[in-house]
Amino acid sequence: MTNAAIVVEICYFAAAVLFILALKWMSSPATARRGVIAGEVGMLLAVVGTLLRAEVVNYELIIVAFLIGSAIGVPLAYLMPMTAVPQRTALSHAFGSLAAALIGTAEYYRHTPHGFVMGALVVETLLGFLTFTASLMAFGKLQEILPTRPITYKGQNVVNLSLLAAAAVIGVILIMNPERTELFPIFCGLALLFGVLLIVPIGGADMPTVIALLNSYAGLAACAMGVALDNKLLVIAGALDGSSGFILSIIMCRAMNRSFTNVLFGAFGQVVTSSKAQEARPYRSASAEEAASILDAARTVVVVPGYGLAVAQAQHKIRELHDLLTKRGVDVRFAIHPVAGRMPGHMNVLLAEADIPYDKLIEMDDINSEFPQTDVALVIGANDVTNPAARTDKTSPIAGMPILNVDQARTVMVIKRSMSPGFAGIDNDLYYMEKTLMLFGDAKGFVASLVKELGAGVHA
Repeated sequence: MTNAAIVVEICYFAAAVLFILALKWMSSPATARRGVIAGEVGMLLAVVGTLLRAEVVNYELIIVAFLIGSAIGVPLAYLMPMTAVPQRTALSHAFGSLAAALIGTAEYYRHTPHGFVMGALVVETLLGFLTFTASLMAFGKLQEILPTRPITYKGQNVVNLSLLAAAAVIGVILIMNPERTELFPIFCGLALLFGVLLIVPIGGADMPTVIALLNSYAGLAACAMGVALDNKLLVIAGALDGSSGFILSIIMCRAMNRSFTNVLFGAFGQVVTSSKAQEARPYRSASAEEAASILDAARTVVVVPGYGLAVAQAQHKIRELHDLLTKRGVDVRFAIHPVAGRMPGHMNVLLAEADIPYDKLIEMDDINSEFPQTDVALVIGANDVTNPAARTDKTSPIAGMPILNVDQARTVMVIKRSMSPGFAGIDNDLYYMEKTLMLFGDAKGFVASLVKELGAGVHA
């Protein structure tokens, strides 16, 4: 073994260890930053190790590709707001899976591999192409370029499963007879089409689960690519990404009361019509001064952040409100639903950006029992995850979905622009309860008003 080969193996080993540590550390908000750094260093070592491989002979093309990728990636990282993290994640999945699929295509036409390697290549291209189009569709829905409502039709499940079965049959034929090159474009086309149809029936309320699932598919595609290219680090990294995404998908399905089997084949997200008629219902509203007085008199406050908070970029004003109330002796905590926002961990990242203490971020299962003893629950932009209909209306689209028991707090205040429904497209029964006060306005502006009123001493 040459010195260069030894260095490559050392880089790969260190990168693999760092990837594992990164996953472990990112499982906790307190160590998440350390996990991100470990992942970045691991990826740098992986790139360095790859560039030192004997097979790499043309650095000019690599440099050109690096510059093009940087020209795309840097603006995506710096110009997209925090609210667009789910969209950015979807695009990352799209680019990564497309790269895997194109590499698989190139390897097929260059070497026409046989046996186990051909099997890995088939898996790589299937997952790569379907994840590419599925991720673009997810981006379009998240960005509201495409309709966010589920699009369903009779026999949809049969069509989806038939497409997948056809792709699988052609894949098996290619594994048994790789020289059938005329079948490969058909195989790729079916994978691309299946990716589109996978996302079509999925609505905005189910998008967190989709994000996690696509992450798994992209990781598995990378793992298969590692087998096809005989690259152990790719196998390890892809397996870590794929398995973690798969586990997260299961967790998200449980958190949203969805069938994981249906999610796998894009056969969920159908519109369910509630038996409750949509009619004008009375509700109570309050001004910033009135809301500040209630907060000033409270001893315990639970803030429930949602996507509306992210859109308004209100996290720093929330930190100011937290500091003011804490100085007055109020116990302030944050209730985090697993699917709050548009992807898992969205609210955690947003609040961490504003330096909200990690120990103040309480997961749903831990905070729900505390709501009956809570003086004020302050809901900011969260809708479906606080809707009591999930417990009371079996015909609701969110029936059975675990929710934050906000309705059990002594007083509920909701900051929202209007009475419009959330991603699920249904009214929130919470808004019409006697104990609920609607605080209409932009989240950032209204919280700023609360801070101003409290700072002026509304209790005086």
